[in-house]
Amino acid sequence: MKSERYYLDSNILCFIAEDENMSKLTTEVKDIIDNHGVLKYVPSKCVEEVIYLQQSGKIKVKGWKSAEDIVGYIEDELSYDIVYVNKSHLRKLAELPLFHDHKDQTDRIIIAQSIVDRIPIISSDEKFLDYRRFKLNFVFNER
Repeated sequence: MKSERYYLDSNILCFIAEDENMSKLTTEVKDIIDNHGVLKYVPSKCVEEVIYLQQSGKIKVKGWKSAEDIVGYIEDELSYDIVYVNKSHLRKLAELPLFHDHKDQTDRIIIAQSIVDRIPIISSDEKFLDYRRFKLNFVFNER
C-alpha cells in the first residue's frame, strides 16, 4: 500500500524547484509529487541545508532570488509543511549507528525523523538504503 504522506530530502526539493517538468525525478517520484491527495513534508533540517547551500552559492535555483525566498516557496507555492525536529527524533538519532561512510548529520537526523514519524522519505542519496534495516521506509529516486 502506498503512503499518503512523504518527507522530501533536500535534493528532491531542489530538483522540484530547479526544473518545472522535474526531469531529474523517477516516474514513481513524479507520481507521488503530482498526486494532490498525498501530503508532502519537508524536514526543517532539509530547509536549513538548502538555505545554507543557496547562501554559500553551492546551488542556484532560478525561482529563489535569495535564501529568504525558500521558506515561502515551500509553504506558499508548493503547499508543503515544514516539520521540525523534536525530542523523539533526537532519541532515535542517538540510537542510529554512525556508519564510517555516512556521517552527514543532516541526513542522519532526517532519517531518524522519518523512522520515528513513520513517514517514508524520498531521496536520491543511495546511502539511505543502509537504514532500511532500522525501519526506514525509503523511496529511492535513482537517477
